[in-house]
Amino acid sequence: MSTDLPQVEKPSEPEVPGIMRERTVSWLLCITIILVVMNTMMFNLALPKIAVQFALNPSTASWVVTGYSIVFAISSITFSRLSDFVPIRRLFTAALLSLGGASVIGMFSDGFGLLLFTRLIQAAGAGAIPSLAIVLVTRYIPVSRRGMAMSFILSAASLGLGLGPVVGGSIVQYLGWHFLFVITGLTLLLIPVFLLILPREKAARGSFDFIGAVLIGMGTTGLLLFLTSKSIAALVVGVIALALFAVRIRKASNPFVLPALFGDRVYLALGAIGISAYMISFSFLFLAPQMLARVFHLTPAVSGLVLFPGALLAMLVSNRVGRLIDRYGNGALLRYTPWVLLVSTVLLALTAVHSFYGLAAVYILTSISITSISSAVSNELSRQLTKERIGSGMGLFQLLQFFSGAFAVAISGSALVWQKSLPTERAFDNLIWGMVGIAILTIVFAFIYRGYARKRTNAAAILAA
Repeated sequence: MSTDLPQVEKPSEPEVPGIMRERTVSWLLCITIILVVMNTMMFNLALPKIAVQFALNPSTASWVVTGYSIVFAISSITFSRLSDFVPIRRLFTAALLSLGGASVIGMFSDGFGLLLFTRLIQAAGAGAIPSLAIVLVTRYIPVSRRGMAMSFILSAASLGLGLGPVVGGSIVQYLGWHFLFVITGLTLLLIPVFLLILPREKAARGSFDFIGAVLIGMGTTGLLLFLTSKSIAALVVGVIALALFAVRIRKASNPFVLPALFGDRVYLALGAIGISAYMISFSFLFLAPQMLARVFHLTPAVSGLVLFPGALLAMLVSNRVGRLIDRYGNGALLRYTPWVLLVSTVLLALTAVHSFYGLAAVYILTSISITSISSAVSNELSRQLTKERIGSGMGLFQLLQFFSGAFAVAISGSALVWQKSLPTERAFDNLIWGMVGIAILTIVFAFIYRGYARKRTNAAAILAA
């Protein structure tokens, strides 16, 4: 099977002597990412009890999740950018210390201020881990085996999304929300293992664009605050900060995000495929627990069990997906899997509000298709981006993915409020049909990407001739 996707020439073997043990590192990254993603999901189930315990209104209590999301998004691109010149072992150690250390403090938090502070410090470490994992795989695993590693890591995120509600609901219900911090506190035990098996790198010369980081942080924070609290002031600050950021990256000698990425049509179209799939994933995982509770009257723990098979099977098939990518390339998955995602979302729209058994069955197909798309996109980005653009390019993609997921959740939540006069089943039904529209966009972006890819291939052939 052939692919029409162009490949960028770059070294496929590690530059540092002493190749890391790929399978061991892949399993270690998977375990860490599962814990990180579970941490992201578990506290959603704790918000009602936190609000009651500290006598907070819902909007104030939601900062436990909103603040975490903002810092997570900023951290993902910051650590990815730092990986261009700071040894990755050092970055992983800092991230795990931040995540695990804050978790230990959080176990003993007795006030909302301390709880919020620990969640923000957690997010600073948690946001770094998925992006650093992608950079590590891209840097040290050859192209011929990279597909399996990418699929393995991304499917671990899917498993974490499925385990989060199950584990979180059970812990909150039987032990209390303080014990949620025990899960991520376990990451401290992984630090010696990371130090033992990760390649030893030398620090490279480089500078960090602190002003650019602050501006993009302010911009994304302002937009996320607008989406969650409808603050016009936050929107204005966010837009101004992003405008200044656009100016900054064109003038700085070593910008936080390389401006050339925004002119790379292949990169943007390819990223749009993954971002669209990510929006469907985040939106559905936000809506499904509420739908299972409000339409079918299931408890949080049982709702998690309904979603768990889809996440588990996505994890199990990831090995096969990775083998397909390594053997045939990413072309086939990028061509056909968006159509599978469209079929699965249509089936969800037809069945989800009528039977939670149907929802559980169809979500298996949805989860597998999203994992396959994410694996193919991340792997293809690692091939398309040159060495100089890997850190910035993968970091920007991670930031845009997470922001788009937060945007999808905010829009879904607002849409439920807008439809409060409608029957509950009808409101959820409308939102799932909206997900079908996003699935159609995924197919459109795939067509656009193939068109740009062909042009780049033809241009490269002409230059070679």
